[in-house]
Amino acid sequence: MQQPAPLRKLAAIMAADMVGYSRLMEVDEPGTLARLRTHRLEVVDPAIAKNRGRIVKTAGDGMLVEFSSVIDAVQAAVEIQRRMNRRNTDVASDRRIEFRIGINLGDVIIQEDDIFGDGVNVAARLEELAEPGGICISYAVRDQLGLRMDVRFEDLGDQLMKNLARPIRAFRVHWDEPAPAPAAEAGGAPAAKQVGAEPRGERPSIVVLPLANMSGDGGEQDMFADGLTEDIITELSRFRELFVISRSSSFVFKGKPVNLREVARELGVQFVLEGSVRKAANRVRVTVQLIDAELDRHVWAERFDREMEDVFAIQDEVVASIVATLAGRVEAASRDRAKNKPTENMAAYECVLAGKTLHHRRSPEANKQALQMLDRAIQLDPGYAHAHAWKACVLGQAWSNGWAKDREATWKKVVAELETALRLDENDSDVHRILAAVNLVGGDHDQAAYHQSRALQLNPNDDLIVVQQGEILTWQGRAEEGIGWVQKAMRLNPYHPERFWSHLARSYFLAGRYGEAVEALHRISTLDVNQRALLVAALAQLDSEDSARAQAASLLECDPAFRISAHVKCLYFKHEADRAHYRDALRKAGLPE
Repeated sequence: MQQPAPLRKLAAIMAADMVGYSRLMEVDEPGTLARLRTHRLEVVDPAIAKNRGRIVKTAGDGMLVEFSSVIDAVQAAVEIQRRMNRRNTDVASDRRIEFRIGINLGDVIIQEDDIFGDGVNVAARLEELAEPGGICISYAVRDQLGLRMDVRFEDLGDQLMKNLARPIRAFRVHWDEPAPAPAAEAGGAPAAKQVGAEPRGERPSIVVLPLANMSGDGGEQDMFADGLTEDIITELSRFRELFVISRSSSFVFKGKPVNLREVARELGVQFVLEGSVRKAANRVRVTVQLIDAELDRHVWAERFDREMEDVFAIQDEVVASIVATLAGRVEAASRDRAKNKPTENMAAYECVLAGKTLHHRRSPEANKQALQMLDRAIQLDPGYAHAHAWKACVLGQAWSNGWAKDREATWKKVVAELETALRLDENDSDVHRILAAVNLVGGDHDQAAYHQSRALQLNPNDDLIVVQQGEILTWQGRAEEGIGWVQKAMRLNPYHPERFWSHLARSYFLAGRYGEAVEALHRISTLDVNQRALLVAALAQLDSEDSARAQAASLLECDPAFRISAHVKCLYFKHEADRAHYRDALRKAGLPE
């Protein structure tokens, strides 16, 4: 009996492969697999599904995808590469996950759920020809596209390819988007001149003023309004295309009559979001308006009247409306952010809002009350990851400020809460921020860099994450880069805490810019022992002998037990050369060993 002819059809075939898969797996197998899985779930697979593609098969480092249209195939490829390009902006070059993509239009043989044939082979060879982060297409694809996509093509001419008898004319696809800035090493960041000198005008900038409480109750309802404001700021901060003023600076204007144009001018932003919250029984009404302060006009206004259980929908609607309203300057489709698991228990959510507000008051009593509110939230919903993350943050505040009776036990609780939060939600930026700090204190610089990189990826406009990037880079021996990140955090939060000056001073000192270190430390109203020791070291390196010895004497008056060896031992230098640099400066000022 004659066998039926194999089933054939014409299809657009995409072949994609991860660059340097074997090398990255050798260096960090679990981390590479986790990051690749995340990129697949959040970028690659959604782009393919959105453009009606079918994943035929996958290997560890690559995949084969079938499309019925070349436009769909190229559109999916461009979306993948554009979003991966953005994700890699703050990732070191030797840790980036990048893909090569080849696309061909050709005849394929269908066998069950698989495809074979010359059309597939050509796509695979085109993928090998593509650059990391690039797309290479055949003439057949280029011919079908015509002028129907906003991309450019570079003709590579006829290419002889492995296992193909005939040459294939190939084209490189270009889209208008700058390449990511280079990063020097694992967990690193772009050079300081690219980060620290970033003009704010390049991106739309916005401040979210505290939502006014219209409910009449100045206690609990105030906390709810403040918490909702903070959540909106947090969600907006996840967009790299926006420059979002930090919570600390926006809340300076809480309860004050303000001139929006003056606020915008003072903070250096273009847009201002203001509004109010009215909560009654189980309903909440949120009214917001977006104002272009430069043009002095209303851009958008909306009222959200919902059941309390819909408060998360209100947050998403406000954020989505703002981003869509700024279309042309912000690509609304680029909602490349992690979706934190919201609790279904509104009482737990309100407890977390209250805990955050109390934490920001920065006092022993408020810290204790914040801990009680977070414990209550966890009791109501043990699986609420953000509550565990903020409990760790509040405990860490008590530990670092000396408010904890048993520091060792408190530290263990910080670690335990973070482990729980990470297990429940690995995409919470606060979890990774605090884990980076914990690992830095513990001397594990590689883990600190990993968690800091994840925090920055998840929330690139959080001033606490940004300043910590500068701090960690400085401890890792990359002080010049650290300077740029601390300066960026100061722009994000013009009303930043004084400790930002301390971070900047340390970066200046280790970069050999001693005069600027002294100037930064003089911006602090009251120096603690560590800051005073840094001032002594900077003055000694400037050969200001009299000033250095005077400050050393003042330091010993504050802490008669101060010894260089004990002090330097407690610091987080990665490289012994940096530790010696600092130690020698303290010796030069005559401080006791």
